[in-house]
Parts: sequence; C-alpha cells; structure tokens
Amino acid sequence: MSGRVFGSPMFLGFDHLEQMLERASKNASDGYPPYNIEQVSPTTLRITLAVAGFVMEDLHITQEDNQLVIRGRQSDDGQGRIFLHRGIAARQFQKAFVLAEGIEVGGAWMDNGLLHIELTRPQPEARIRKIEISRAPVAPSHERVPPVVDVPPARKQRVVRVIDEE
Repeated sequence: MSGRVFGSPMFLGFDHLEQMLERASKNASDGYPPYNIEQVSPTTLRITLAVAGFVMEDLHITQEDNQLVIRGRQSDDGQGRIFLHRGIAARQFQKAFVLAEGIEVGGAWMDNGLLHIELTRPQPEARIRKIEISRAPVAPSHERVPPVVDVPPARKQRVVRVIDEE
C-alpha cells in the first residue's frame, strides 16, 4: 500500500490536492503569530492574526496561486530605547494558508493589534450534464482488436491455454 492519500484509481486529477495537503502540513508546525479562523456566514470566512507591535507598513498579504501568504517584518525602531523586559515578539514571520478553488480574498484590515482577512466562498451552481452514448461502428471480426489491459508487474499471471482434444 502506498502512502498516498488519493491513491485510488477512482480519484482522477486530484494530484494537486495531495501537494496542497503536504504544503499545509509543513506550514502548520509554526505557531507564531497565533491566529483564528472563523466562519462568519455560510459563504464567508475570516482569518484573524494577533500581530501586536506590527504596524500596517510592516505587514504584506499576497495571494500566490492557491496560497494566501501573510508576511510580517518589523523595522527596528528601538534605537535609543532601553528595554528592561521585552516580551512582545519583534521577529519576522510568514504564515501561508492553502485556499480551495474559488475562494476569493475580500479584503483585510487591522483593529487593536489584530489583522483580519475576509475570504468569500461563492456557492457553486449544481451542474448536471448528460453524456450521450453513441453506437460504435461495427468492424468485421477479423479487424476487431482486443482491449489492452495494463496489469501491474506484481499481478501479472501466466495465461494457460487449454485445448480440448475430443
């Protein structure tokens, strides 16, 4: 058995989902900055990041293909300041979220040290398409070619032909 999630032959064209899951699992290990994801309505999500000490100019949000990437880099304005204790993190970060197909970024705003990013998920329309079945032209029996079946090497079996001599 392979370690692939979508290894079944019934999942056609889902290779990109496996890649997204791998990317998401790599990004999930870093807990800074803390964040919430909430469902505001049936079609709206909101990501909220705690970015204490950052100003808007220190934060950059980009959408790279199907990833929402938030980067923060504080400028060092501590010149001349003497800290007796520095508990507010002044480090850079990058947080990436994998977006599903069709999710759109509606906007972003800061409020009381929290960065909010609004995402909308339009409801897909149900699409039903009927596929017509047509008759294949009948070829003479001597022109018919048996279908080719690709059997994995581990499952190939020896074909034995039995001839009845009566």
